[in-house]
Amino acid sequence: MMDITPDIVQVVPHEDYTVSVFFCDGKTVLYDVKPKLGRGVFRQLTDLSFFMDRCTIMNDTLAWDLSGVRDDTNCIDIDPDMLYHLEAEDGSDVA
Repeated sequence: MMDITPDIVQVVPHEDYTVSVFFCDGKTVLYDVKPKLGRGVFRQLTDLSFFMDRCTIMNDTLAWDLSGVRDDTNCIDIDPDMLYHLEAEDGSDVA
């Protein structure tokens, strides 16, 4: 039986290059982008204004809209399964 990752309902970027990711089942995780900054496609996120302004939900996951026109093929999106398996911000796990 396959586990289905709950939908992401909100993302909130923070000025320290982290993003709070809220799932529909109540779980919230904190995704830290700092280790990826300056590498590959993540180079585009080093500008804090760009990081903050373009952070959104696209392709049903945390993403950054590179084009500014919400083109699902022109974004940096993060695997929602990986996000869901991060430790919950409050330290609890939601079943």
